Amino acid sequence: MALDLFKRAEQPAKGLFAIEKVALAYNLLTSVLILFLFQQMDHPWVMLGQRMVIAIVTLLLMNLYRLAPCKLAAYARVVIQMSLLSYWYPDTYEFNRFLPNLDHLFASVEQFIFGMQPSVWFCHTFPQLLVSEAFNLGYFFYYPMMLIVITFYFLRRYQWFEKISFVLAASFFIYYLIYIFVPVTGPQFYFPAIGSDNVSQGVFPAIGDYFNLHHELLPGPGFQHGFFYDLVEDSQQVGERPTAAFPSSHVGIATILMIMAWRGSKTLFACLVPFYMLLCGATVYIQAHYAIDAIVGFLSAFLVYVATTWMFKRWFTGRVSPRPAS
Repeated sequence: MALDLFKRAEQPAKGLFAIEKVALAYNLLTSVLILFLFQQMDHPWVMLGQRMVIAIVTLLLMNLYRLAPCKLAAYARVVIQMSLLSYWYPDTYEFNRFLPNLDHLFASVEQFIFGMQPSVWFCHTFPQLLVSEAFNLGYFFYYPMMLIVITFYFLRRYQWFEKISFVLAASFFIYYLIYIFVPVTGPQFYFPAIGSDNVSQGVFPAIGDYFNLHHELLPGPGFQHGFFYDLVEDSQQVGERPTAAFPSSHVGIATILMIMAWRGSKTLFACLVPFYMLLCGATVYIQAHYAIDAIVGFLSAFLVYVATTWMFKRWFTGRVSPRPAS
């Protein structure tokens, strides 16, 4: 297996991988949006410069691959693009913060459907250490779950590796475009902004562009100072922004990963099910999302999966994937 990873591809891809093309398309689209909002943005030149660097690195990796067109080099190109999603995610805040916040509508719908706020009820009803740690473990498992599925296809279903990497990245970018134009922050940002008294009374005022200048984050609920609690809390404090609540991409992407796992290996699917269920529950438990965010995230996953699969078949079928010599 180790030698196979370094074996020169028999028919190496000569250009960009599908995942790199969709990433560059998103890069270009948001660059145009920066130019459109140039006067309103705090650091447009920095954002444009970062996008240029990402584009240059992508093209550089493509050319370096020609020197060593092996499976491991292909894996590195895909993983680098997936790692950049951690840059593109908070970047959505830089656009949607100029739009009127919509959390009051979502919290009101939540109150109407459930008669209370499930995110508040959930964590207050189950504050125990084991429950809190289990859900925080599930939430933390999001990126490892992604890496596991990608690596499984790389090692065991390589002929589908380019397709699943494209579908996954394209799915992320679809959700990110929604976040840019649908500014919902979720309970962990909105509830501190309006105060706990309003939340307890079911009063959810509109706050306009409040998050243009504020991004105070509600401390994570549950049993504080647990191992996984601290991991999630630290990552939230560093990388979270008042953006990307509706629909829940955690639930949506995790559901797409489960579809991929099911199609690739029933054993892998069975192993991931407990973590998937904890992850879906955790999005509401830690107050990152309203319950309706999670529900729509689940339902939207099937539509997004079908759409991105169609895109790959429509745009890239017939393109030779990088395969090792036999």
